[in-house]
Amino acid sequence: MSDNDVPRSEYPRPQMVRPDWINLNGVWQFELDPGASGRARGLPEAERLAGEITVPFCPESRLSGVAHTDFIPALWYRREFAVPGSWSGKRVLAHFSAVDYDSWVYVNGREAGRHRGGYSPFTVDITSLLRAGSNTLTVYAEDDSRDPLIPRGKQSDRYNSYGCLYTRTTGIWQTVWLEAVPQTYVESLRLTPLLEQGAVLVQARIGGLATGLTLRAEAGAEGTAVGQASARADGGWAACVVPLSTVRAWSPQDPFLYDLTVSLAVGDRVLDRVESYFGLRSIAIQEGKVLFNGKPFFQRLVLDQGFYPDGIYTAPSDEALRRDIELSMAAGFNGARLHEKVFEPRFLYWADRLGYPVWGEFPNWGLDHSHPLALERVLAEWPSIVERDFSHPSIIGWCPFNETTADQNPELLRTVYRTTKALDWTRLVIDTSGYVHVETDMYDVHDYAHRLTPEEFAARWDAFGAGGDPWRNQPHYDAPWEGQPFWVSEYGGIGWNPGLAGTSAWGYGEKPQTVEQFVARYRTLTEALLRNPRMWGFCYTQLTDVEQEVNGIYYYDRSPKFEPAVLDEIRRINQGPAAVEQ
Repeated sequence: MSDNDVPRSEYPRPQMVRPDWINLNGVWQFELDPGASGRARGLPEAERLAGEITVPFCPESRLSGVAHTDFIPALWYRREFAVPGSWSGKRVLAHFSAVDYDSWVYVNGREAGRHRGGYSPFTVDITSLLRAGSNTLTVYAEDDSRDPLIPRGKQSDRYNSYGCLYTRTTGIWQTVWLEAVPQTYVESLRLTPLLEQGAVLVQARIGGLATGLTLRAEAGAEGTAVGQASARADGGWAACVVPLSTVRAWSPQDPFLYDLTVSLAVGDRVLDRVESYFGLRSIAIQEGKVLFNGKPFFQRLVLDQGFYPDGIYTAPSDEALRRDIELSMAAGFNGARLHEKVFEPRFLYWADRLGYPVWGEFPNWGLDHSHPLALERVLAEWPSIVERDFSHPSIIGWCPFNETTADQNPELLRTVYRTTKALDWTRLVIDTSGYVHVETDMYDVHDYAHRLTPEEFAARWDAFGAGGDPWRNQPHYDAPWEGQPFWVSEYGGIGWNPGLAGTSAWGYGEKPQTVEQFVARYRTLTEALLRNPRMWGFCYTQLTDVEQEVNGIYYYDRSPKFEPAVLDEIRRINQGPAAVEQ
């Protein structure tokens, strides 16, 4: 199979690139396992599975070639591969970018590793299990979308999709790939921008055993060397600060990125080298203000669910990921909440390149937040997600929970909030978006104003801007607002899709009857938030329609929902002056 025939053939980890890798996407053998009995039936050693599937697309999707949308309790994958002779003497790592939910990996019939978590990546060192010539990789996955201890996000808990819950994803849904690394190698990188100091902190975790190691970091700007540093790398890690002779901040207006080469050496002998990049920027709260690179910053965000008609959770192409950001920017948004899903690194790569600030979230829906084991399930996965995405300058904040209810365990939210702050003190953290707050950097609400006219919505927030108390979703259960920067992180959701009529076309509130009514409502709602001197952002629901939910600025297939002149008017509304930026 040529690279042109391999789906999602681009390098899947853009901030740590090596030349020796093999993309394992494409046609695999495949078999549903409704009784979860495959191990007892010997499927890890089987020479053939019953059907075929195209990886990395989930079996529920059309792009997978399976399109099985009923519940899938368990399933199997199998494919053969060969290791190039040039990899002799190196470690061979099998990378799984995302497999939903519990997974087991077998190489040549022998168990190589296990993983729990549908959104976090994992790696298995398969070197010792390889043999000359052809090898077999088998993956088994279990996923019960109705289990209250499995976070599922916006995946439906019913046979059908309904409301704001959509088609499920089971098993492999991101790229599977092999990588050859030296016996001692750079296992991971953490790049912390130090804008005020004009430097970047480079931290590396080292895999393998060796002594006398030196980590070297060299930064470049548009082809010119602008900084270098080195440090001893014994003990499994190393860190150095690279001062930069050219200091240029990353921002939506100027998404400038530095190149970075990190190498691991013993004396003059280089053991490993990886290519990366970083951006210099800061996000902070000072005296109740949100400051981006030291200046007041109003977030004009859109809610992005990250679903696709043909790939469900998986974009059909790398170009589709970039296109989603470009569509959002064309509508006047300056960023997004990446909602109830962990987006893949390639999306974040394009956000970095295009200057598109985002909030990283965890798909907490489906999880029983009052269950004693809920904390275990979140902390088994969330820290590795924060670590994976830490170095992307486009991420300005973390939000591990969304719309938690009054019967939650408040210590679950407090513990995860504080853990997130300990993992990443450079970004903002919201404990739970909308409600019920426990401890948070920013205070947000979700206001779809179901029973209000647009004018009543505006009056509600004008009263807050004039010095009154803010409206809150759960005033009897919420932690009180204590002066944190305040924003409406979900609003609007105006249903508009004339081609999808009837009860199946779901949206918030009464649907407008004409495009003119849609724009008038959009204007009144959005300008009420922009002009508020105590408001630090908005997030409109949502970028695209998703299945039966028709709140999008664009249709589900990303085609234009409005004529160019109407979209231009929406863009002008979104980019109107914000009071806090004046």
